[in-house]
Amino acid sequence: MALYVVLRNSIFYAEPGYVYHVRTITGSEYAVSDVGYQFFLFGRWNSWKRAMTVQAVKGGHENNVSAENESSQGGSASLAPMNIVFLDQVDANAQATVRFSIPTDQAGFLKLAHEYRTPENFLRTALIPAFKETLQATASLMSAENYYSGGRTEFNTEFENQMGLGIYIVRREEKRELIKKSQRGSANVTLGKDQQQYGDEVKISFVVEKRLDENGLPMRKEQKFTGFGVQVVDARVTDMRPNTRFVERMQLKQKASADRAIAREQRIQEEEQRLLAIARGEREVAERQAQAKVSQIQKTTDAETEKQLALTEAQKLKEQAEIQKQTAEINLEKARIEAETRRTLADAEAYQKEVILKADNALAQKLEAEIEIQKLWADAFAKRQVPTNVFGGSGGSTPTGSDSETKAFMQMLTLDAAKRLSYDRDIKK
Repeated sequence: MALYVVLRNSIFYAEPGYVYHVRTITGSEYAVSDVGYQFFLFGRWNSWKRAMTVQAVKGGHENNVSAENESSQGGSASLAPMNIVFLDQVDANAQATVRFSIPTDQAGFLKLAHEYRTPENFLRTALIPAFKETLQATASLMSAENYYSGGRTEFNTEFENQMGLGIYIVRREEKRELIKKSQRGSANVTLGKDQQQYGDEVKISFVVEKRLDENGLPMRKEQKFTGFGVQVVDARVTDMRPNTRFVERMQLKQKASADRAIAREQRIQEEEQRLLAIARGEREVAERQAQAKVSQIQKTTDAETEKQLALTEAQKLKEQAEIQKQTAEINLEKARIEAETRRTLADAEAYQKEVILKADNALAQKLEAEIEIQKLWADAFAKRQVPTNVFGGSGGSTPTGSDSETKAFMQMLTLDAAKRLSYDRDIKK
């Protein structure tokens, strides 16, 4: 029985994932991180979870903090969503989670255990305040519009960076920018649209500048828990719910943005329609120009063809005329040569005849002519019509119509013909 009491008050089992602070009856203390049965000799011990979690989630509560003790296996804080204020004075409920890793070495762990004594104290006095301050400090670096306009990743990065390395020391400045904007009043009805300008618009903007040290690096407020070897394992902002007024404003802005997008799309569509109409008109003009050009080319080609044909025909006629001219010249030359030949032959023949005539006084011709004459008279005499019985006169004279009388008549006609022809019947010696 005594042995059971000794073992029960001197031995405990170390679970994995925990670091144990052991104090013995002799006044010694040490850290245990190994798994298995451990001896503490009628002393005391409490467990610290190696990784502690602080989170702000829906359903959490400010007092919902459970820390390790001899009978507890907890080690986390679940808070309600944090109400933060952005740079542009817009508040929102943020849900975030940060996980811390405590040191396991003897010196670092004992220092942490001496300072905070229990994990619950460490959560309430160190981790939770750091969690809240860092989340709010991160919100002060950015406006709500920037966050919801694409700055979520930057916000998460800055939150994790400041949780591990320290909060930026910043200077927040309010800048007033005077914008001279032409505004018109409607109080003076007599002026109509030509109202006088009045008033100036002042734009107020907030600028947060990080203070820099002599090396040009941002100055930071260090996290107190980092001095005990505690490290930030993970930090995330899981949700951000702004107030109703900002949501309504963002809805109006989204609607206006959507309207602008629709108007822009409509403008683009109208522009596309205009360009399409222009393109169609240009296409029709181009088609007409192409058709006119084709027709012009066709007409030009036809005219050029006709011209070439006319030129060819004219050249042909010219060549034919040239050939005919050359042929005529050849024929003329031929005719001239032939006429010259004939004239030469005639002259030769005449000369020959002249020579012959001069040689024999044209005896052959005269004989031939004489023979022909006599033939004609003989033929005519033979065919004359005479009566069967001829009665002559008295006195022994030749009767009328006798042969002698006819012969004498024929001689007279011959002589008369020779006389008319200048025909000399005598043959010259």
